[in-house]
Amino acid sequence: MTTSPGGRVTAGVLGGSGYTGREVTRLLDGHAGVDLVFTTSRSEAGNPSSARTLAFSQPDEGAVLEVDVVFLCLPHGEAAAWADRIVGHGPRVIDLTADHRPGSGREDGAVYGLNEWNREAVADAQLVANPGCYPTGVLLSLLPLHEAGILDPDRLIVVNASSGVTGAGRVPRADLLFAEVSGDFRAYAWGNRHRHLLEMRALLPGVDLLFQPHLLPVPRGILETMVLPVRDGVDAGEVRRIWASRYEFEPAVLPLEDRLPALSDVVGTDGLALGVTDVADTREPAVMAGAALDNLGKGAAGQAVQNMNAIFGWPTERGIRCP
Repeated sequence: MTTSPGGRVTAGVLGGSGYTGREVTRLLDGHAGVDLVFTTSRSEAGNPSSARTLAFSQPDEGAVLEVDVVFLCLPHGEAAAWADRIVGHGPRVIDLTADHRPGSGREDGAVYGLNEWNREAVADAQLVANPGCYPTGVLLSLLPLHEAGILDPDRLIVVNASSGVTGAGRVPRADLLFAEVSGDFRAYAWGNRHRHLLEMRALLPGVDLLFQPHLLPVPRGILETMVLPVRDGVDAGEVRRIWASRYEFEPAVLPLEDRLPALSDVVGTDGLALGVTDVADTREPAVMAGAALDNLGKGAAGQAVQNMNAIFGWPTERGIRCP
């Protein structure tokens, strides 16, 4: 393994030229405990990367096996192939793709890196499956409420989620051109068929969930609004108290006191903002909750750095941008 002085660790990024890879590279380059050794791109090798002084390089298995931690920001499928070659041979691996998440069929042997809930398990993991961007907001919102037993298990939870276009990746597509997206707002993956549902359902067994994503005409950010069926006597104040208790010492999660969150609360940060309000004139008790996060920040790179911090025993906020 490559050794760095002063308790620092060495890191590398496989797939550094996509939006997520660029964000990971940028965060690692500014992290006080990390020496970034490489960030790779087959198509852009030799060109400047998002690190201050590091150019993209071609992937090199020898170099990969010499660092302390490797971040996989590759296309789905390629990440799994690299993980098979790396895990158990030195570096700790943080996979930002869907290849090892719950529901993937390859989750055995991987620790699910929902940092605020699995930090202790992540610390000992050889392979961390970084959560998807949409599930991060939904799960951090619902898991404390599910655990507290205040949700009505016999009624449907409806989640409407909207994401900026960087969530679709950096490969050019005609339907994501500026002229196609600007001034538009559209649903996609309709019919409760989005691939992230497997991940959410695995962590929320028994919860009846309807998830509808939308494409926002903005570069980055996710806003999720959720209609939550609650048991009799539960109001927004109870939800707020549960969140405040669960996340009191979590610097990357910000429960708001009196409003639903907005993209402006979180874009450019690695945090999640939560809010809840009572709703009027429904026949059965419900509240409306909201979660906002940067899809490239807390939804990807920021959470990956939090997981790296857990592995090396550093504070969770080290090297990330809290809201």
